[in-house]
Amino acid sequence: MAVFCQHCGNGFPMSARFCSNCGAAVPVIQPIPGRPLIRPRVGRQIAGVCLAIAQANAWDVTVVRIIAVLCLFFSSGLAGVAYLAAWIGIPEEPPPLPGPIPTGV
Repeated sequence: MAVFCQHCGNGFPMSARFCSNCGAAVPVIQPIPGRPLIRPRVGRQIAGVCLAIAQANAWDVTVVRIIAVLCLFFSSGLAGVAYLAAWIGIPEEPPPLPGPIPTGV
């Protein structure tokens, strides 16, 4: 992705801190806060979709689950189709790697 100066329009690499043409400071792009949208293996009830949405947005998982159930009833099943699509589309958390074998057990 190319980055351009907001003052003169000169292109420069992503690692640049100042424009080589006019000397203007390059604004720092802040990363988006939160976790990636991944269905965790621990703590999920059905497929982990509500838990994934809650963790990615730093919301309470109980509130997300209540909203999901209300949407299921009031949307004539459209929320159920969206839940299934999210179940298929949101990747699952990778399995934990096995640790070293404890000695003396």
